[in-house]
Amino acid sequence: MPNLRNLIFLRKRESLHILPMLEVRVGEPVKLGAIGQVARHVRDIAQARHWYGEVLGLTHLYSFGNLAFFDCNGLRLFLSEQKGSAPSTESILYFQVQDIQAARDALAARGVKFSDAPHMIHRHADGTEEWMTFFADNEDRPLALMAQVRP
Repeated sequence: MPNLRNLIFLRKRESLHILPMLEVRVGEPVKLGAIGQVARHVRDIAQARHWYGEVLGLTHLYSFGNLAFFDCNGLRLFLSEQKGSAPSTESILYFQVQDIQAARDALAARGVKFSDAPHMIHRHADGTEEWMTFFADNEDRPLALMAQVRP
């Protein structure tokens, strides 16, 4: 029989779920893993699902209700419909690409409007260059392409 002190009891509607607790030892450092999901509010989930899937070409994982999930090379993008206007203070999503000019040209051909041309933001001591170009999603919130160019 499991030790009841190490279980968490969750009540969901008509059923009771019993989950094992993770044991955390005081004084041991906590090691966080990679970020697994980023959330973004949208005004219209159907339009956002089309734009992120068809225009940007992200892989649609699944949808239910007013939620949609896309794969961004292992990072999950979680879109949720929020009635009214979407917050204007959300973070910029930076998409990594190998060839920033080719990616910009391909997205522009799909109707994406860029606010600038690809440009170098920074050169590291080893000569690696950080390049970016910015555009907006279907609700006019900022997104960017980013690339590292090695010498």
